[in-house]
Amino acid sequence: MEDDVSLKFRQQLLLIDENLVAEDVAALKFLCTDLLPFRKLESVKSAVDVFQLLMAEEYLNEEDTFLLAELLYRIKCHSLLNKLGYTKEKVQECLHEKGRVSPYRQMLYELSENITDEMLKDIIFLLQNCLPKRRITLSALELLILLEKQGLLTENNVQMLEEVCMNVSPDLLETVNCYKRAKVSLPQQENSVPVKESSLSHTGHIRVFSSPQETSIKPVDSNINEELERVFTWLGLDVRTYTDLTSQEIKELMRTWQCWQDHKDSDCFICCILSHGESGAIYGKDEELVSIRMIMSHFTAKQCPQLAEKPKLFFIQACQGKDIQCPVYVEADAQIPDLSSMQQNISPSESIPEEADFLLGMATIDGYVSFRHVQQGTWYIQALCSKLQLLVPRGEDILSILTEVNEDVGRRVDRLGTKKQMPQPAYTLRRKFIFPIPRDPPPSQQH
Repeated sequence: MEDDVSLKFRQQLLLIDENLVAEDVAALKFLCTDLLPFRKLESVKSAVDVFQLLMAEEYLNEEDTFLLAELLYRIKCHSLLNKLGYTKEKVQECLHEKGRVSPYRQMLYELSENITDEMLKDIIFLLQNCLPKRRITLSALELLILLEKQGLLTENNVQMLEEVCMNVSPDLLETVNCYKRAKVSLPQQENSVPVKESSLSHTGHIRVFSSPQETSIKPVDSNINEELERVFTWLGLDVRTYTDLTSQEIKELMRTWQCWQDHKDSDCFICCILSHGESGAIYGKDEELVSIRMIMSHFTAKQCPQLAEKPKLFFIQACQGKDIQCPVYVEADAQIPDLSSMQQNISPSESIPEEADFLLGMATIDGYVSFRHVQQGTWYIQALCSKLQLLVPRGEDILSILTEVNEDVGRRVDRLGTKKQMPQPAYTLRRKFIFPIPRDPPPSQQH
């Protein structure tokens, strides 16, 4: 019986495919760009190919055909809706709750529908420096995809689109303006990990300062900084925030905290920096570089004896170069080795290395950019806040937490599937660092 249902469902899909022309298939591909891997969409030749991809990603099955109904509705193939048991009116009723095509994708598709052949020629002429040198024939949808591939058009940056519309046909601007008034967020990722055995615990202080942040999407807002404060306050730390510091003010602040008398009552020192940067350095508000190594050098056992043998944690959210990390596709059955944990037994000694007990958590590896979502914040700080809230109550040590942060950020990818990010922790810790388990629920669970 189940096979009969599956066969009937596939027959319905085949019948829909037979009623769609090449332009309809191109439209389906475009509307699915945010939902399906771009590299797979590039090989699509028919609507059936799109349906197969949607089923593989579990967006479409016999019990739930709404996404396909939405796609047919969007491309105005209303007569085919009855083959799925829908009407135009029924789809409209359900869109608010069940719609999957993003407002950004809707806006671009609507715009493409209103671009005439003459307008398209003018747009291509205006953008000829951004397009391949070889002559190719582009449809409006193909042009938009090409601009997205080159990073000239994103859901949070439609400036080029606005300028082109203003030059070619100002009437098109209304579509873009409507979109800008109705943006939505993307969902955060969450992963779960097994609980491991805990050991030593530490409390302490966090110093947070931030300067205008460089990203590949849009300038920083304050939301993620506030999220950091909420999480570290929840962990029982004394949070102090400094914003918009020049390079000289950053250096002065480090000297001030180096000499802070209350270090003797602290169990650790934590500093989070949200900025933009280059290899091994961050920028101040005045766009002058400050060496990360210089910042950390103020807190060595020699320079700051009160923090000797106490953990010093630095979390740096900043680009470390201009290059973009690309995805590498692995086989589905690739084995992940089961690494056993090791606990180091430290015997008492008369001295310690000057730079012992540091941890540096970088948002990205040397030479590469880091990314953020305009509303949810940076990928790295999102993951750090999320994993702290999830794993501190389970007694996880900081290195285990940062390993999960690496896994979370490593799984993220931009909408086109071409840009990746890999955080990089480095440490000289000699003992496990574990936060005491807070009594209150995590900020994400508080109302």
